[in-house]
Amino acid sequence: MTLEIIPIDAARTYPPRVTRFTAAFWQALQQGLLKTTRCESCQQLSFPPKPICPHCWTEGVSWQTLSGAGTLYSWTRIHAGPAIFEPELPYEVGVVDLNDGLRLACRLHGPAGTPWRCGMPVRIVTLKYRDGPLLAARPA
Repeated sequence: MTLEIIPIDAARTYPPRVTRFTAAFWQALQQGLLKTTRCESCQQLSFPPKPICPHCWTEGVSWQTLSGAGTLYSWTRIHAGPAIFEPELPYEVGVVDLNDGLRLACRLHGPAGTPWRCGMPVRIVTLKYRDGPLLAARPA
């Protein structure tokens, strides 16, 4: 399923470190796809994507596209953060339980005053900054 792509007219405050392995993840996210790795032996998904299965230590993994639908497990509003994020304060981060069976942490993206609450349905979106993508969750 394709994620909503939200253009952000700014550079990422703290760009991710992209490796030869994770480049496939970031390229997919740029296209509005949420991908991760699935072990070819035990079939377990892992996030973030890993070249070795953290469940059975097999090196055989393949890429799988996720739906991006989920539920907000937990969240918090950051009022005092690292200096690099000061211009963005306050901002929200959350932990999302994806319907695909994974749990991930990400920024929350919604209008000011969004009434975030645990258990609410959310969707993963691509925030398309001038210098590359980041993922976030927004109310479904």
